Amino acid sequence: MIYQLPPADAALDQGDLIDGCPILSLASFVVGSPDSLEIKFAFHRVIVLTQTCDLANQKTTQVNVAVVLDAGELVAQGLLKASDIRGHVRAGRVYGWYFLPKEEQLGLAESVVDLRQLHTVRRDVLTALCGQGQRRARLLSPYREHFAKHFADSFSRIGLPEPYETE
Repeated sequence: MIYQLPPADAALDQGDLIDGCPILSLASFVVGSPDSLEIKFAFHRVIVLTQTCDLANQKTTQVNVAVVLDAGELVAQGLLKASDIRGHVRAGRVYGWYFLPKEEQLGLAESVVDLRQLHTVRRDVLTALCGQGQRRARLLSPYREHFAKHFADSFSRIGLPEPYETE
């Protein structure tokens, strides 16, 4: 098992999967017209990215999270093929996506963490959600570290503007 379900009053931790997190997004905006700003929101399952040491030492009031998507829904919507999820995504060969396996005892379906959809959420919001039973699970070591490494690798890569020339 790669997950555990900590008690509702357990401290927030990297690798926590939390349901019902409000995620804000910019619906529309016209540059030069601040009154045109429109915000929309939706509730998502998220996974905490902020490092445990920063959370444990109260070094932040803002927490970085990524949206967690149900793999079955991605297949049903035609956005991915099941073979891609079980192959390239699960193997970690797709930039910005991380595979999470199902865990029937916790009611977790196969999922894909979209590290290209990063958000910042107030710590007190996430803590309140956890206190209300919205924390679904926590990644255990060494899976949490594997996930953190994949996140770091996703953003530390250096892309070239064009491939090297060859003869």
